[in-house]
Formats: sequence, C-alpha cells, structure tokens
Amino acid sequence: MTTDEMRGPMASLEDLTGKIADIFESNIGLGTTFKIDLKGEGFIHIGDTGVCNEDLPADLTVRVSRADLEALGRGRLNPMTAVITGRLQVSDMSLAMSLQPQMQALFAKLA
Repeated sequence: MTTDEMRGPMASLEDLTGKIADIFESNIGLGTTFKIDLKGEGFIHIGDTGVCNEDLPADLTVRVSRADLEALGRGRLNPMTAVITGRLQVSDMSLAMSLQPQMQALFAKLA
C-alpha cells in the first residue's frame, strides 16, 4: 500500500470549500480577500461576504494544485520550496508573507 493510498482519497473541491466555509465562520482573521486557484480544478474565494467557488477578484491569489495544497497542509511540502519550484504561485509576495501564519493555519485545517 502506497502512502497516498494510506492517507485516503483527496478532498473534492466541494469538501475543501465546505471546510474553508467552516473555518471562515470561526474567523481565522485573514482581514483581506483571498482566492485559491486550484490549477484548472476550480476556485475557492474567501471574502467579507463568505466563501464561494467563483473566480472573483481578490487581494491575494494563490495558485496551487489540490495535491500540493494538501501536502502544504500536512507539512510534507515547504511553502518556500513550493514557491521556488513553481508549485505554488502568489499574486502578491509581500501580502502572502504578511499572511503566512494565517495561510499556514488555513492550509493545515484543509489537510
């Protein structure tokens, strides 16, 4: 049995969106609009009015595959390594750096 088989199937877009909506309701304190672009698998937009799967404008967009998002959340992929290798792209590096603790907390809850 491979490591991927042991950890179970990847969460669907709907599952990830639901988890983020639950987290958003408990207020993780992003204080800005945030969009996750799952590289062709959809979008998750977090804003003042809630969480949705629309491709809306955001202060910060993070582009990452669903598998890499889960690896980031589980601590198996270092965020800086992901950026350097192009597996994680951000629209505003300074904003991403200032939100790093909140983003890491969010990613960890998605794993």
